[in-house]
Amino acid sequence: MTDAKLAVVTGASSGIGKELAKLCTKDGYNLVVAADEPAIQQAAEALGSHNIAVEAVEADLATVEGVDRLISRIGERDIDLLFLNAGRGLGNGFVDQDWGKIRRIIDTNITGTVYLAHELGAKMARRGRGRILFTGSIAGFMPGTFQAVYNGTKAFIDSFAIALRHELQDTGVTVTVLMPGATQTRFFERAEMMDTKVGTDEKDNPADVAKAGYEAMMTGEEQVVSGWKNKLQVAAAHVTPAGTLAEQHREMAAPGSASQD
Repeated sequence: MTDAKLAVVTGASSGIGKELAKLCTKDGYNLVVAADEPAIQQAAEALGSHNIAVEAVEADLATVEGVDRLISRIGERDIDLLFLNAGRGLGNGFVDQDWGKIRRIIDTNITGTVYLAHELGAKMARRGRGRILFTGSIAGFMPGTFQAVYNGTKAFIDSFAIALRHELQDTGVTVTVLMPGATQTRFFERAEMMDTKVGTDEKDNPADVAKAGYEAMMTGEEQVVSGWKNKLQVAAAHVTPAGTLAEQHREMAAPGSASQD
């Protein structure tokens, strides 16, 4: 067990992160899983087996202290797979949102993610091998009316991940960005979007999304959009004016849109 390779998964208490962690255990990786809620302990217990070690870290990755706690728990161990999956959303109009919640979205999705990538990515580059998967989003391709901060953070991650990939291309470390669409997780409930069309519409299975990202990472692909409907949406976004995209997003994410025909 001590000779097994190590995978680190953030946001692993539920949803896509939990499914990514399951895939790692199937391939024999020991795990360090992290999330900002006590449920990470139960998730770790469910993932563990007699030949797989799973260590849970409850840490708020929106804070420097939380990221440092995770880094400290990893210690000097070499990381083979790094899944930067932790993220949060926030619905409703920007000027109506609480600033503390806005700041938490930015600090979770961007600041904590980039800090962790910097510290652990440098370690992987010095070692000369490893794989990194960022969970971005197709939301990064469109202005997010009534979800402006979240879409903006995902636009950053989608771009940052690909730039980092090309910076590290001669180091032995690969970087892949997974860009899912709406997925059946706790995301929309946490984002206060259960009265919206996108919050109540049918969504993708997180296990399918995780599998697409995991396979793309393991084969060294640059990016993967999970699901054929999402692929069509991204293709359309490349040729559709930004203002049109913003209005289309309004129809999906406006408060109360779930009750509209």
